[in-house]
Amino acid sequence: MLVLGIVMLFSTSAFAQDSHGDPVFFVKRQSVWLIVALIACVASAIFDYHLWQRTWWVLLIVSVILLVLCFVPPIGTRLNGSSRWIRLGPMQFQPSDMAKFASVVFLAFWYSRFKDHVTEFFRGFVIPMSCVGVLMALIAAEVDLGTTALIGCTMFTMMFVAGGNLLFLGPLAGCAVAGIFYAATHMTERMGRLLAFMDLEKYQQGAGLQQWQALIAFGSGGVDGLGLGNGRQKMLYVPFAHTDFIFPMIGEELGLRFTLLVVLGYLLIVLCGTIIAVQSRDRFGMLLALGIVVMISLQAIVNIGVTTSMLPNKGLGLPFISYGGSNLLFCLLGVGILVNIWRQGLCEQKMNRASVRLNAKMTPRI
Repeated sequence: MLVLGIVMLFSTSAFAQDSHGDPVFFVKRQSVWLIVALIACVASAIFDYHLWQRTWWVLLIVSVILLVLCFVPPIGTRLNGSSRWIRLGPMQFQPSDMAKFASVVFLAFWYSRFKDHVTEFFRGFVIPMSCVGVLMALIAAEVDLGTTALIGCTMFTMMFVAGGNLLFLGPLAGCAVAGIFYAATHMTERMGRLLAFMDLEKYQQGAGLQQWQALIAFGSGGVDGLGLGNGRQKMLYVPFAHTDFIFPMIGEELGLRFTLLVVLGYLLIVLCGTIIAVQSRDRFGMLLALGIVVMISLQAIVNIGVTTSMLPNKGLGLPFISYGGSNLLFCLLGVGILVNIWRQGLCEQKMNRASVRLNAKMTPRI
């Protein structure tokens, strides 16, 4: 998927409006982020994942500071009505990607540290929800409801698996759905997207333009595709084709076979990640692996659902494939942590088997 992402970025980004006349402008930036992300992935696969259990508070505090800086010019950058980015020299960084990771690490720490108080109202529900709620409130203020909902769903899943009280989780889910619906219906742009989702053909030249053109891309590609580089929808027919809507570009140029392979790739991530979580050596590893898998898979589900007009339009990129350095960084960081959790669990299993064999040899035969 990483290779496919670079290839498709090279094919689509040359037609982006903000490429500054350089056909490989986004490819060069993404390549730099990819190198950094691969280094982070290898490092997190080598070093003990319990490091995150000791430094959760650093991640949480830094995430809050960076999210606040999004509203402080000239550090924060406002684009298309949203304040989601901060400028780091020539590069841009999206703090909400770090906040997603920080929330997973914090919840894994909390529910492993206070595993005997999971069903309590304050320790098991109010305190963890309040800490993650601070991140969600700042992200919602950026006008990023998609990431807010993603963190909320991940938090709910981790609470449920950790053994949270259903009497608290049930009303929480209902209030979250009601809150998102209220926000979507009382914001002009979000309301337009919701109406376009309900009647895409009617709003094909307005709020539903991206999704309508995405469907045309899928239909044009068919099973075999038009050929790499031969896509037409990327030529400014689909805005942001190299970011949120890169999946239809894969369908148009490479066909149904490659889009199904991408879906299969995410299914394998879910399957392998779940196995790693189940076979982890401790509760923290189990919850951390689960949170990472849910975070990556939900983002992929939302992106694929949006680009196929099965969900309202939300600005979430496709993990490992869409242009976006900070998202790529924390996704690969999560993959490295999954590898580390698996390695430690595998080593413990080997040690247990060796111990059993040793005890069997030392036991005198009767």
